[in-house]
Amino acid sequence: MRAARSRLTAQLRSADQPTEEQLRRFDAFLTRAYKRQVPLHWEQDDALQDGFRLQVGSDVYDWTLDGRVRQFQDYLRKLEPGNNDIVPLMRQAVEHWEPIPAPEEMGEVLSVDSDIAAVSGLAHAQYGEILVFEGGVKGMVQDLRPEGLSCILFGDGEEIRAGSMVRRTLKTAGMPVGEGYLGRVVDALGLPVDGKGSIEPEGWRPMETPAPGILDRQPVNTPMETGLLAIDSMFPIGRGQRELIIGDRQTGKTAIALDTILNQKGKDVVCVYVAIGQKTSSVAQLAENLARRGAMEYTTIVTAPAGASAALQYIAPYAGCALAEYFMYQGDDVLIVYDDLSKHAIAYRALSLLLERSPGREAYPGDVFYLHSRLLERSAHLSDELGGGSMTALPIVETQAGDVSAYIPTNIISITDGQIFLESDLFFAGQRPAVNVGLSVSRVGGDAQTKAKKSAAGAIRLDLAQYREMEVFTQFSSDLDEATKRQLSYGQGLMRLLRQPQYAPLSHHQQVIVLTAAMDHVMQDVPLNKMDEFRAGLLDCVEREGADLCARIDQTGKLSEDDREEILDLARAYLARFQAGGKQGS
Repeated sequence: MRAARSRLTAQLRSADQPTEEQLRRFDAFLTRAYKRQVPLHWEQDDALQDGFRLQVGSDVYDWTLDGRVRQFQDYLRKLEPGNNDIVPLMRQAVEHWEPIPAPEEMGEVLSVDSDIAAVSGLAHAQYGEILVFEGGVKGMVQDLRPEGLSCILFGDGEEIRAGSMVRRTLKTAGMPVGEGYLGRVVDALGLPVDGKGSIEPEGWRPMETPAPGILDRQPVNTPMETGLLAIDSMFPIGRGQRELIIGDRQTGKTAIALDTILNQKGKDVVCVYVAIGQKTSSVAQLAENLARRGAMEYTTIVTAPAGASAALQYIAPYAGCALAEYFMYQGDDVLIVYDDLSKHAIAYRALSLLLERSPGREAYPGDVFYLHSRLLERSAHLSDELGGGSMTALPIVETQAGDVSAYIPTNIISITDGQIFLESDLFFAGQRPAVNVGLSVSRVGGDAQTKAKKSAAGAIRLDLAQYREMEVFTQFSSDLDEATKRQLSYGQGLMRLLRQPQYAPLSHHQQVIVLTAAMDHVMQDVPLNKMDEFRAGLLDCVEREGADLCARIDQTGKLSEDDREEILDLARAYLARFQAGGKQGS
């Protein structure tokens, strides 16, 4: 430390050479500020026509026009107006403000390459801190080394040159938050990209915060229904859970997430959809679909498209999570979708390789597990002392040829509370959603189901598993006994019943009605090509003739024996009319 102080020198940069009087004043200032004589050297810099810049070690006194304007802006931020009128505040600031020689810690750009800038001179900068480069481009410290640091750039790095100055902000990366973000499409920095004007934030949250501790959480026991019969009946999701949606490309992963968002309409759930590495046209079409169905009113889309830098794709899910946390800590229930974390890991791998970090398995860096665990662990059902809010995460991961044993899928499977596996063969066979019953699981299970749903679903998963096994063993057999044929017919009917078109989520009582009738074999003899028509007619019949029954199921979440019998009586009566109508038609 003593040796470092003995080497302390001052460098003055300006367009014009200082006079002898000015040099004496500089010497007096340095002696007063640093309690010793500091050698002063002058260097001509034609870019500084409006002032000078004095650098003493890592301290920089920026007396250029930009430096004084920045100091004035900092002064304004510290003032707290007593009312909403900004004019007296500005008048007071102008009358009383005087620029003072305050040091800033500034560094120098060593090199810029592919959204990565190497910087020297910022000895006290911290990991995750935001830096500001000349021209206003911002970056985030991502790598700390003895000889300097490296940061990722959030803007166009073409304006940054080696030798240009960079200054600390003493702030970590954050996301502006507020109710105004609902119904909007924003980028990873919180700036609107939907052409609907600016957004007035109500606060600011850091992008990275510690996950709630065990004592700050409570059990996951409230349903977060997707509206999809295949999922809500067998793999229920609870508020505060993390349920992975995994499958090959083009197997309906995003469709499940969108249907889940649509199903939250009128349920006081805030939705955040994070699009990572997708085409801008796809995101625009998604926003249009949600708006057309009235879902954008409670939804925010955070997008880092394929054309965005790897740095923006890297911070996008953390930005979306920060926005979701704002609502969660206000006591709201939040659903957040990360679509998808495979592209997020690829963006982080690109940044890590540019930062010269050692590649590991599949060229990913060693901390890629921590990359996603510190994101997904922030989902929780908060304790009542913290407001009781929740954040439910639906991360999406893309597999290659159904390989769930690859690096990123296995990492995220171990972090989440279950997975919904979508199988390509089922999808191309017309089974949509193409949920594989054997590989899918929810580790919360029945705790996140209403008693009515749990009672109505019965042993549907076991019946489907038996059907899939029997189908494999009997596909080459032509001589089957009647009981086996009937079991196959029942299983085929169940599979057909679980098919559901996109943008048509079923309500709670509709699922209970369909499951109750199906598990009692009411639909056993309905032809497969008539199953969709029968289901729609059955729901219409029960809702029309048993309106009180439907309201009771929704309100209480329970299914009494009398309610079950009423559903079955209505279903059998409708089946008779349906079959009679079919015979007359034929």
